[in-house]
Order: sequence, then structure tokens, then C-alpha cells
Amino acid sequence: MSEPDRNESWLGSEGKPQANPHVADALVELLPRDAIFTLRFLGESRLRLLEYFQAFVLDRLEKVGATPQTHPLLRAFCETHALKLRDFVVSGVEVTHQFSLEHIERLTGDSGGLLRVDIWDHLRSHIADAEAQFQRQLGGLQNDLEAYRAPGAKRVEP
Repeated sequence: MSEPDRNESWLGSEGKPQANPHVADALVELLPRDAIFTLRFLGESRLRLLEYFQAFVLDRLEKVGATPQTHPLLRAFCETHALKLRDFVVSGVEVTHQFSLEHIERLTGDSGGLLRVDIWDHLRSHIADAEAQFQRQLGGLQNDLEAYRAPGAKRVEP
């Protein structure tokens, strides 16, 4: 698919964006190929895994002679490494448990495409929010844009 074909659903003939619903429509068409649902660990599961790794790291350090008595900041060291170990485990498990849109629809019995409609509605809403947020910030971006101006190019006031 060529670049213009890929973008034609939301870019007009001059490359200017069309209304927000066109983007949401185009993205919903791509859901079967591009959307993945992943497992996510939250709350107490993350805390318990962190506590386990804190105890694990402290135990292993004590076996090589580093104790809280000899190293007053050892608990902070343990926490830092425990966070890394926990995040490694959680990320690995989360990445290996991904489900396609079709799989989720089969599991939930969503033969009417209600999940796709819900996603489309949230896409439209979040795109509109993002556009409005950028529009509100646009006035304050003028100075930042100066760093991108071509040398010698004149500044044009809106």
C-alpha cells in the first residue's frame, strides 16, 4: 500500500486532517491486525512480588557479608534491585500473554461487535481531547517553535 493510500481515510487531498471520526473509523478497521490485549498485574500481586524480591536480595547480600548493620543504606539498595527484578518478571509474563481482538470477542461472546463500537467511541473521544489540549497549548508553543525555524526565515505572526 502506498503512503497516500494508507493515509487517505483521514487526510484530505491537500494532506490536511479531516474530522476526528474519520481517524477513529480508520483505526477501528485496523483493530483485527493492530490491537492486542495483554495481561496486566496490578495491586497486591505487584506488592507481594516486590516484597519477595526485597527479601530475596537482602538474603543473598547477607550471604556475601553485606548486612543492614554493616551497610546502613542496604534496604534502599535492596528496594532498587527488587523493583528491577519485579518489573522484569511482570513484563515477561505480560508480554507472553497477549490476545487478539478476535480472541477476546470469541471469549466474551461478542458476536455483535460491541467491543469494537466501544473502542471506536473511546478513540473519537480521546482524539477530540488530544486535539483540544494541543489547541489550548498552541499559543505557548511559539517560542519552542523558534528552535525549528530555518536560519534566516522570517517569523510570521498568526
